[in-house]
Amino acid sequence: MSQTLNFKLETLKEFAVQVFVNMGCPNDQAQTAAQVLLSADLRGIDSHGLARLSGYVRLWKKQRINANPSLRIIHETPSTATLDADSSLGLVSSPMAMSIAIEKAKVAGTGWVAVKNSNHFGIAGYHAMMALEHNMIGIAMTNASPLVAPTYSNERMLGTNPMAFAVPALNEHPFVADFATTTAANGKLEILQRKGMPAPNGWIQDAEGETTNDPFSLSKGAALLPLGSDFEHGSHKGYCLGSVVDILSAVLSGANYGPWVPPFVAFLEPPSDPVGEGIGHFFGAMRVDAFRPAEDFLNNMDNWISRFRNASRINPEQEVIIPGDPERLAESIRREQGIPLHEKVVEDLKQLAQEMKVEFPERLN
Repeated sequence: MSQTLNFKLETLKEFAVQVFVNMGCPNDQAQTAAQVLLSADLRGIDSHGLARLSGYVRLWKKQRINANPSLRIIHETPSTATLDADSSLGLVSSPMAMSIAIEKAKVAGTGWVAVKNSNHFGIAGYHAMMALEHNMIGIAMTNASPLVAPTYSNERMLGTNPMAFAVPALNEHPFVADFATTTAANGKLEILQRKGMPAPNGWIQDAEGETTNDPFSLSKGAALLPLGSDFEHGSHKGYCLGSVVDILSAVLSGANYGPWVPPFVAFLEPPSDPVGEGIGHFFGAMRVDAFRPAEDFLNNMDNWISRFRNASRINPEQEVIIPGDPERLAESIRREQGIPLHEKVVEDLKQLAQEMKVEFPERLN
C-alpha cells in the first residue's frame, strides 16, 4: 500500500532552489520558481508542486527551458503589455508579468499582460493572488499541452487551460477560484497512476471517443474531456472556457495555440510547424477603487462571502464552501504538520537529487 512522507516546507524549498540554481538560474529567479512550485504543495494542489520538478529539469536538459533568460516587454500601452519570456520557466515569467499588470493597474486602474515564449507556470492561483495585497482583483490563465478533445471530437486540440480569479475582502478570507477548464487536470491522472487507482467516469475518452477509466490511456491516444464531460452535461461550455483561455493566452500574445502548444513531457518533441513561440499566459489586475470606493466593495464582498457560506445545507455536517476554502485549510494544516509527498514522488526526487548533485532533505519524524 502506498504512503505519503512529510517534509518541512523550508527544507523542500531549499532543495528546489538548489536544483534551479544548478540548472543555471540566477538565485533570485530560483527563489521565485521554488516559491511558486511549493505554493502548490502548500495549498494541497499536489499535482502542480514538487512532483513537477523533474519535468522542468528534463525540459531544461532538452534545451526547451532557458535557465537564464532575458525577459522583455515587446509591446506596451499604459494599461497593457506583451512579455517575451525568452523560453524561461513559467514559474519565473508569470510573477514578473503579474507584477507588471499590478503596476499598470496602480496608474491606469486596470493592467493586462499577455506572455509568449514561456513554459508551464505552476498553479494559476498563485499569480492571481499576487493582486490581493494591493486591494486588486487578480486574474491568471495559461494554455497548455493539447490533451483535450473538443465536444464531438476525438482529436486532442486544447490543454487543460486553467484560470484563476482572486478577489479581496475586508474581514473575510479572499475569494480564490482556481480551476482547470477540463473535468480533471492531467496532474490528477498522474496521482491516480501513482496510487494504482482507476479514473472516474467522465474524465477521459479513449482514441475512439468512448469513455475509459484507464488513467494511463493518454499514452494510448485517449483525450481528456472538457469541463462537463459530454454534451448532455455541458461539455460545450467547458470547451468554450478552454478556448477563451487559449485565445487570450496565445493568439493574443503570439504564443503557440491549440494543437501546436509544445508538450510538457520532454520525451515528446514540439510540433515541427509552430504557429507562435512557446506557451502563452494572460494576466489581469483590477483596482477595485477604479470602479467604486474600495471600502464599499470590500464590505460587500464580506457580505457576499458570509451569505453564501451560510446558505442552507443539504447535509448539516457539510459546510457550504467558498472558492479558496479547501486550499486555505490545506495550507493551515501543512504549515503546521509539513508537506506530504507520495512515496513515488520522493523516489523520483531522490533520483533527481543525485543527478543534480543536490542533497535531498530528511523527512519529518
